[in-house]
Amino acid sequence: MRAPGRTENCQIGVFAAYATSRGHTLVDRELYLPKSWTEDRERCRAARVPDDRVFATKGELARTIILRALTSPLPIGWVTADSAYGQDSHFRRFLEDHQLSYVVAVPKSQQVHGPRIDHLIGQAPPEAWQRLSAGSGAKGERFYDWAAARLPAVWEFDGDEPTRQRWMLARRSIAKPDELTYYLASAPLEATVADLVRIAGCRWKVEECFQSAKNECSLDQYEVRRYVGWYRHITLAMLAHAFLAVLASQEREKGAVSGTHPTSWTSHRPKFDVCWQLDPAAVLRPGKTAPPRQLGRGASGQQIA
Repeated sequence: MRAPGRTENCQIGVFAAYATSRGHTLVDRELYLPKSWTEDRERCRAARVPDDRVFATKGELARTIILRALTSPLPIGWVTADSAYGQDSHFRRFLEDHQLSYVVAVPKSQQVHGPRIDHLIGQAPPEAWQRLSAGSGAKGERFYDWAAARLPAVWEFDGDEPTRQRWMLARRSIAKPDELTYYLASAPLEATVADLVRIAGCRWKVEECFQSAKNECSLDQYEVRRYVGWYRHITLAMLAHAFLAVLASQEREKGAVSGTHPTSWTSHRPKFDVCWQLDPAAVLRPGKTAPPRQLGRGASGQQIA
C-alpha cells in the first residue's frame, strides 16, 4: 500500500482478548494518548479527555487492563502478547509478581542472562526441534518447528525453591527455515513444551478477534473526534462481539492433551546452563538452583515476568 501523502486521523488502542478452548473475544480496551496530547491540556479539554488522564505507555495501559481482568470473575491462567510488550522487562516482572504464567514474543536481540536469544537458540541440537501445531487456523493446523529450553532460576527472584520455571523457545517456519520467532515464558513447574506452544498460538486469537469484530460488529467503522465517543463505539462493538462469541461457544467441544515420558539434552556451556526439551509433552522438574552469583549476574532486567 502507498502512503496517502498527508496526515491522517487515527486512534491507537491497547486491547485484551480472552481465549478459551470454547471461543475468544475482546474484553477490554484503552485509548493510547501520546505526550503531544497529554501535555496539551487545552487540546485534551476540547476532545473531552478527563483532566486526570496523564500520559501512559502502551505497556502501562496493558498492565492496567490486566489488573482489571484480575478483579473480574474471569478465570485467568496465562497471558500472551507480541514483542512490543514481551520485550518490556517491567511488563514481564509485573506478570510474575501477580503469579501469572505467560508466553510472550521477544525480538531476536533480546538478551537472556547476557547472550542474545537468537544466539542461544542457534546452539540448539537438531533433535531439540519438534514439529508441533500452535492451534488451528483458517487453513487447518498451524504447524511449525519448535525448540524450547528451560532457563536457570534467578536466586534474587525465585529463592531456593522456585515455584515456576522460566523458558525460552523459538518457532521456525517449515517452508522458510530462516524465519524464526522468539519467546520468553514463565510457567508452572508441571507445564510442558506442548503447553507453551499452545499458549504462544493463542496470540493469533487477538488478530482473529479484530478481524471478526471489524467484519461483523463494525469495530473500525467510526469517525469520532472526542474521547468519550471513541470509548462508546469501541465498547458497544466489543459487547456485540462478545455476545456472538458466547453464542458460538455453545457449539464447541473441549479437547484433551495426553502426556508422555520425558527426555532431554543439557547444554554444557559453563556460564549458561539450559536444558533443551526434546519431548514436547514431557514434564521435567528443575534441579537445584545455582548460587546467586552465578544466576543473578546481568539478568535483573531481562528475566522478567
